[in-house]
Amino acid sequence: MSHIRAAHIDDDAPLRREGITPTLARRMNAFGNGAISATVICVLAGCMTMFGYGMVHGGPIVMVWGWVAIFAMTLIVGSCLAEVTSVYPTAGAMYHMANRLGGRGWAWTTGWLNLLGLLGAIAGIDYGAATFIGAFASLQWGFEPTPTNVLPIFAGVLVLHALLNSFGVRLVDVLNKISVWWQVFGVLLIVGLLVLAPGERQSVSFVFTHYYNGSGFVLPGLVAALGCGMAMYTFCGYDASAHMAEETTRAQRSVPRGMVHAILWSGVAGFVLIVGLLFAMEDYAGTLNTATGVPPAQIFDDVLGAGVAKALLLVVIVAQLFCGNAEVAATSRMIYAFSRNRALPGWRIWSRADAKNPTAAVWLAVGLALVLTLPVLLSPTAYFAITAINVVGITPSYAIPIYLKLRAGDRFQPGPWNLGRFSKPLGWIAVAYVAVLVVVICLPQTSPITPTTFNYAPITLAAALLFAGITWMTTGRKHYAMPVPVSTAKDSAIAGGMV
Repeated sequence: MSHIRAAHIDDDAPLRREGITPTLARRMNAFGNGAISATVICVLAGCMTMFGYGMVHGGPIVMVWGWVAIFAMTLIVGSCLAEVTSVYPTAGAMYHMANRLGGRGWAWTTGWLNLLGLLGAIAGIDYGAATFIGAFASLQWGFEPTPTNVLPIFAGVLVLHALLNSFGVRLVDVLNKISVWWQVFGVLLIVGLLVLAPGERQSVSFVFTHYYNGSGFVLPGLVAALGCGMAMYTFCGYDASAHMAEETTRAQRSVPRGMVHAILWSGVAGFVLIVGLLFAMEDYAGTLNTATGVPPAQIFDDVLGAGVAKALLLVVIVAQLFCGNAEVAATSRMIYAFSRNRALPGWRIWSRADAKNPTAAVWLAVGLALVLTLPVLLSPTAYFAITAINVVGITPSYAIPIYLKLRAGDRFQPGPWNLGRFSKPLGWIAVAYVAVLVVVICLPQTSPITPTTFNYAPITLAAALLFAGITWMTTGRKHYAMPVPVSTAKDSAIAGGMV
């Protein structure tokens, strides 16, 4: 009987109610939808890439307990966003929610923030993968992983992801499902080998209480807040599930569950990975100042030897490649949706869905990510600015629909997946947390502050908001066109008939 009931579910009905003509192919099930968010979060990308940053900003105590705290808060934010997504399961995701709950101006700002964050995510993930490829080449062939040498690798990774995404959502879905299991077994393999290897291990006290400050700041509270940046960066991108909603079956239930489950399992896997790496670390200074440029690679080499270290690096690199590919998929859907609402210059090109796949949007996404990453040639700290752009752009776009839902009060009618009586208190906690997070990400990350250590995240955020404001006043108000919900269209027709 359940199979018969499922067969009668009209997956496209929510889209038609929103005035959207279904165009993309629904070839992703509930597991596949959760898999894309888990792939984008990817603890083997975020934790490993930002591991050295965490070592400098507070050390083990902040890396472990900061992870736990940010995981808990992300689960709250993700659950609140999932509740709104259940009502509006569209590729536009947050900006579409903002339009329905707050109006076109809110949607315009949310869309640009979300796009900035998504592009920063592609840049951060794929450049991180390129640095790990450089670290592998350093161990294998003596390659020097300078920014100049790593950038061509990064460009090649971007092209690979564009090509894979050009084949459509079916291949993306298969790769994401493989990625989930690759991450699970990858974490277990890495931690298992490190634990079983002969030699001494760090103490429990070191792993859970040792504090290290190499940031240049004095206040431990400030250093700890900055150190949480490792977890903040990793726990980004779970909106990928929402952007794939128009290609997911039973989206009103599958998408919210996919988002929440991805956060939950990533939190557990990340905790195991961080603790395992810290227990295995032999020399703090040597790990931090490794010639490979990648502290986890030095841990692998010290504990397991060069041969196994290279093999584990390959495991991490493959996971990172899966991660970047999924982020390109999510970003391209956002560009596609934003363009069909005429928000982007050249929207006619980017809103095409050749063979039910937004191929043009895919190539635009990787092209913009390449441009965003070029400053690494000028400053070695530019990579951390890129990761900050990811967090400071994408996270506020999560909070805006949640805030607008709270402001709407009883006018917001929950969907099939909702938080019940916990919706409002958790919603206010989520909004407050995001406000604090944005402030922390915009703070200077290193002292003394110089042109090479300056945190450009607040300037980027201000520039994005200024750009959104100016373009809204000049072109957006005239050309930006959100679809009219069917109920609104019917009400207008009735009102016109009565007049």
